[in-house]
Amino acid sequence: MSPYHKNVCDDCFSTNLESSNSSAQTSPLKCFSSFIKTLRFRFLVTPNPTFVKKDQVNYLRAAVTTMSQPHFLLVTFPAQGHINPTLQFAKHLIRIGVRVTFITCISAHRRMSKVPTAQGLTFLPFSDGYDDECQPGDDIDHYLSELRRRGKEAVSEFITSSENEGKPVTCIVYTLFIHWASEVARKHHIPTALLWIQPATVFDIYYFYFNGHESTFKAQADEKNPKRSIKLPGLPLLATRDLPSFLTALNVYRWALSLIQEQMDVVADESNPKILVNTFDALEHEALNAIENFIMVGIGPLIPSSFLNSNDSLDNSLRTDLFQSDSKDYLQWLDSKPKSAVVYVSFGSIAVLTEQQVEEIARALISSRRPFLWVVRNRKDGGEEEKEEDKLTCREELEQFGMVVPWCSQVEVLFHPSLGCFVTHCGWNSRLESMVAGVPVVAFPQWTTAKLIEDVWGNGVRVSANEEGMVERDEIVRCLDLVMGDDEKGMEVKKNVEKWKGLASEAAMEGGSMDMNLKAFVDDIAEGCLLTDE
Repeated sequence: MSPYHKNVCDDCFSTNLESSNSSAQTSPLKCFSSFIKTLRFRFLVTPNPTFVKKDQVNYLRAAVTTMSQPHFLLVTFPAQGHINPTLQFAKHLIRIGVRVTFITCISAHRRMSKVPTAQGLTFLPFSDGYDDECQPGDDIDHYLSELRRRGKEAVSEFITSSENEGKPVTCIVYTLFIHWASEVARKHHIPTALLWIQPATVFDIYYFYFNGHESTFKAQADEKNPKRSIKLPGLPLLATRDLPSFLTALNVYRWALSLIQEQMDVVADESNPKILVNTFDALEHEALNAIENFIMVGIGPLIPSSFLNSNDSLDNSLRTDLFQSDSKDYLQWLDSKPKSAVVYVSFGSIAVLTEQQVEEIARALISSRRPFLWVVRNRKDGGEEEKEEDKLTCREELEQFGMVVPWCSQVEVLFHPSLGCFVTHCGWNSRLESMVAGVPVVAFPQWTTAKLIEDVWGNGVRVSANEEGMVERDEIVRCLDLVMGDDEKGMEVKKNVEKWKGLASEAAMEGGSMDMNLKAFVDDIAEGCLLTDE
């Protein structure tokens, strides 16, 4: 036993730290060392010895009272693509006995179709000063500044109140754009972890950009060298169109790139950074191990377990949408279609297409003559919501073949047997959901990379834009024909789809890589509570 381990139950709290013996015999969950034994996990990485200082006896005393249930604070950006995987992460934590407090903004809380509820979960919204959402035209820098200032205050106040109530926070996990949470954690001597909700490959790309390769990226983005490619450690060759648009459209996304740089600086400054990635080992093994300085751990796919032949009672409690659908008539419509026949088109919760691009997609769907379900999100203009589907010039023709809806339950749609193809903006949640569902993809990337879909995993094809950046209707039809056809390319895609569906299911099942890695992470955090500086 480590010299730092001790039975720190109430009856023997004053025992010498160097001593592992105690005459007091108490129930297993009243002491740290016995608590570790009950976790039944193996350690993943060396615990951080700087977490618990010698003078933090009061913190340890408070923690002892709740060591049977560690308390994790999850802080997430108020966007659907951040909230959903974080809720799934919370679900897995709760399932292994962790108390979870979920913090995000009031703006997201107000828009939720239902507020997530479960035993072991507390939902804590705070005001970022934009309770009615950050609207188009608002000052993004001011919004982010207020989010940081008010968020730090809310998190710090909650940590203090929890400690006073005898329910101390034992770990803070935060998502992209919320790296200020680590500053609060350091102030309170609490360990942290980054929940990276993008692929490990994208994390690597950003890391290398900010660590010695920036000039190479900028040279590659030169319009005079469109075919130029670069090789980064652990990654396939990357052309300009393979890069996240945060790197190729710097004038548009400078605010985002600045936040990502801050995030990279935060993890680089930590002696033992913990980076949890919504991916799985078989999918991105090389990318997870591409950076020597960091240990990245795959704890995905973070999708509802009920779609993986699992009877998870928490699933219905921890699923929500920030967008509302008028009805679920689309599910009945899908029921009426043949197996693998429907084209599903959705560009996520944030991406906005030009009117011309929307028109090209509409004409392509008509030309393909396949049944389709197309999500066309409504927009807000001056506080009033406009129905974008009403602006389609070919609405009547579209309705002959398919259905246009303002929103839908994407996971339910993807797992419907009638689905044959998913035209997606390549958001990471969408890619993982389609992979687990076993649905071929037509990649229509917005902001992120589609390199992996076509060139690495082979579970879909990628559209090619013309010189003006427009994806024309004929190109869209070509890609639909490829992935839904029965020729050599179509059969190859379908074979790869089944392969990755099986591997994703293996990763997500009990005892799979997600389960093992998550338990090991919680074990590592718990072990950190037993260490002190000499």
